[in-house]
Amino acid sequence: MHDIRVIRADPAAFDAAMARRGVLPVAEGILTLDTDRRASQTALQEKQARRNVLSREIGQGKRSGADTAELEAEATALRTEMEALETKVPELDLGIRRILETLPNVLDASVPDGRDETANVELKRIGSPRAFNFAPKQHFEIGEALGMMDFPTAAKLAGARFTVLRGPLARMERALGQFMLDQHTQERGYQETIVPSLVNAAAVYGTGSLPKFEEDLFKTTDGRYLIPTAEVPLTNTVAGDIVAETALPIRLTALTDCFRSEAGAAGRDTRGMIRQHQFRKVELVCIAHPQKSWDEHEWMTRSGELILEQLGLPYRRMLLSSGDTGFASARTHDLEVWLPGQGLYREISSCSNCTDFQARRMNARFRGGADGKTIGFVHTLNGSGVALGRALIAVMENYQQADGSIEVPEALRPYMGGLESISG
Repeated sequence: MHDIRVIRADPAAFDAAMARRGVLPVAEGILTLDTDRRASQTALQEKQARRNVLSREIGQGKRSGADTAELEAEATALRTEMEALETKVPELDLGIRRILETLPNVLDASVPDGRDETANVELKRIGSPRAFNFAPKQHFEIGEALGMMDFPTAAKLAGARFTVLRGPLARMERALGQFMLDQHTQERGYQETIVPSLVNAAAVYGTGSLPKFEEDLFKTTDGRYLIPTAEVPLTNTVAGDIVAETALPIRLTALTDCFRSEAGAAGRDTRGMIRQHQFRKVELVCIAHPQKSWDEHEWMTRSGELILEQLGLPYRRMLLSSGDTGFASARTHDLEVWLPGQGLYREISSCSNCTDFQARRMNARFRGGADGKTIGFVHTLNGSGVALGRALIAVMENYQQADGSIEVPEALRPYMGGLESISG
């Protein structure tokens, strides 16, 4: 959500910021409603003051026996005018809010301009893709050959874009989650958290998925939503709160199931586990002081990178362009892992600084300053630390052997009872 005072101060700059997002000029329309709202609010206040005066004059007149008919007629007319304004002001407020809530966050100046992912900028590359002495297979070919990745049974149970994992492959996904949580909590200062998988509309609104992206969500019959990521419940733990400045940063992590309708993914990644309706992910969330949120953005991105490095997976860090940056984000780093079966780098983590955009929607603030009385909006950040399914895919493809087996990365062996290889 945007601060309307910023739009009032420099509407041209706001329109320029939205233009980077492909949004047509909106400031004039917002300010027209805002001017009308403020004028109506002022008129209402003036009429309320006049009503109070009339009330006293009518009372005094009646006590003295004077004729108050004219004053009472004015009071009646005034009441009708006030009722109209009392309806108009909240309607104008709602109209302004309905525009603001559909507008994306202002991008950081460092974000490159571009229409889509083709304009993303590679910031660094770590690790070299393995040289295979055989043609590497994709994860679903490996998993099906092992008899441990079952798409037909999943389709029988739930339809397309679901997977059944079995045996050591299922254990490896569980091991990945335990490994990631241990690293983030013991080495990076995040607090492990268990959160609901169902949330109310206010929580989804607070992080920016409603109302604009409702089609991407699964909604229950009682009006709740299955979480698309643990970002939603984790970030909303401070909704409506005023946090002590000394408590910041608040770093949280959770391993949850995530549910996405993939409404815009028709025809994309139809085979395998790349794009699923249900998947598991370790999420990272930070509630930060505005002056320190960019340091936290780097800390969060590095937390995801360390997972990939300890797993021995080649990856690169990308800075997303204006056309590829998410709705609530001011700047996003994507971590892309190398998948030899596809011969491509694919996204495995997105780490975003949402500045105060979500905090304004949630009314999440902090109290601090020299006098301890300064109140401001916190900054919120979120990132994948990382997606278990895609990490499993990356391990399978990068550690595949010529005989169809999968070497277990050393970092995971303690979580798999010392198992060194998965074979049929």
